[in-house]
Amino acid sequence: MSYLALFFTLLSLLPIFLLIKIKRSSNSCRLPPGSLGIPVIGQTFGFLRAMKANRAEKWLQDRVDKNGAVSKLTLFGIPTVIIHGQAANKFTFTSDTLLSEQPKSFAKLVGKRNLLLLNGEDHRRVRGVIMPFLKPEVLKQYVGKMDGEIRNHIDVYWQSKQEVTVMPLMKILTFNVMSSLLFGLEPGARRETFLESFQYVLEGILAIPVNIPFTVFHRSKQASSRVKSMIIDLIHEKRLALEKKEVLPHQDLITSLLSIHGEGNEALFSEQEIVENVMLFMMAGYDTSSSLLTLMIRLLAIDPAVHAAVLEEQEEITKSKRSEEPITWEDLTKMKYTWRVALEVLRITPPVFGGMRKTLKDIEFGGYLIPKGWQVLWAANMTQMDESIFPDPSKFDPKRFENQASVPPYSFVAFGGGPRLCPGNEFARIEILVLMHYLVTGFTWKLSDKVNNFTRNPFPVPTKGLPIRIQRKSLL
Repeated sequence: MSYLALFFTLLSLLPIFLLIKIKRSSNSCRLPPGSLGIPVIGQTFGFLRAMKANRAEKWLQDRVDKNGAVSKLTLFGIPTVIIHGQAANKFTFTSDTLLSEQPKSFAKLVGKRNLLLLNGEDHRRVRGVIMPFLKPEVLKQYVGKMDGEIRNHIDVYWQSKQEVTVMPLMKILTFNVMSSLLFGLEPGARRETFLESFQYVLEGILAIPVNIPFTVFHRSKQASSRVKSMIIDLIHEKRLALEKKEVLPHQDLITSLLSIHGEGNEALFSEQEIVENVMLFMMAGYDTSSSLLTLMIRLLAIDPAVHAAVLEEQEEITKSKRSEEPITWEDLTKMKYTWRVALEVLRITPPVFGGMRKTLKDIEFGGYLIPKGWQVLWAANMTQMDESIFPDPSKFDPKRFENQASVPPYSFVAFGGGPRLCPGNEFARIEILVLMHYLVTGFTWKLSDKVNNFTRNPFPVPTKGLPIRIQRKSLL
């Protein structure tokens, strides 16, 4: 080709190059403000340091103050956009253009067919199958069983003790309650083996997913296989028991899922989906409920006024019952102040800091472009500590939740929102209220350690697990 021909060829391609450059320049101008930082690394280390020091909310707020409600940075090797505010929360929980995003280690340990990682129609189908078991009218029948588990826990771990470390005990309690109610695993060696393996699985959720010997992830992967095998054994046992009519269809979560069929009598849940969703519910309830219970016990130790009000409410319930009579659903409906205290704890210190979504395609939000494949970060505390929504947000005030309908939509998102609302929130409410009843009416306690702060890992973890000195008030 002559130089003249080459010149005219390049000249003919010039408009295409100009269009590409203009488009790229236009897209670049439409990206949110902020810096992506050093490639791959970005602001990851700063974010993790802030999480560990329990300053992540301020770390994010500083960026909002500097760049506005929508800004970009790089986290965990991926370009990320922080979005902030009620509209941002609604967009996060309701948009079909955003995929739920979790660490790769989570998908490798749990699987991809669970409610947290499913999207669109699959998410709606699985949620629709699970929700009937977790509705209040169904959970009513499990209050007595939960009451028995909690009384047994107190007998074993609290009675005759002078000091306890709260957080490890709350994890044992939440595991035992879920083992009993979600899949009918009774106390004994089998439950203890399950707990040991389950704890190893949790260690690898945020680990680097490299499956080679002597790594945390390798141990977690092996534990995950054991846990899944145990759940499969339970599924087979319960399927056989259902066929023989030895158990009721809604005796626990597994029997409930096995009993649901479509119009053609086909099973709506595969065995894999049952296994993964049982693991998901165990993980979700294990850390979130134990964190909330620990923080409530901590609060009642340092706030005499709140403690007195909770105690007064719970003692009124005790007066109306016969000795040793278990808590009932009707009793729970009277624990309004205690639950408002729990909600205010969740507002100020949500166990789940926030979450990630990933864009399925180029999308627009707040006048900015968020390219396909980018992450979107939301944080619960960003709206829950917004003084324009919750005046004097640092003040602990359970009255904020006297009329929950007055709380603006998508501003209190401790349980998520919309189609991503936590399906286990009613289950958690029962567990928290029953335990609080027996603790405040049966014991007094004080903090054992003057250091009274906590870090995030990623859930709130009090210093030394929150050791407290306890004194028994009366027989339960």
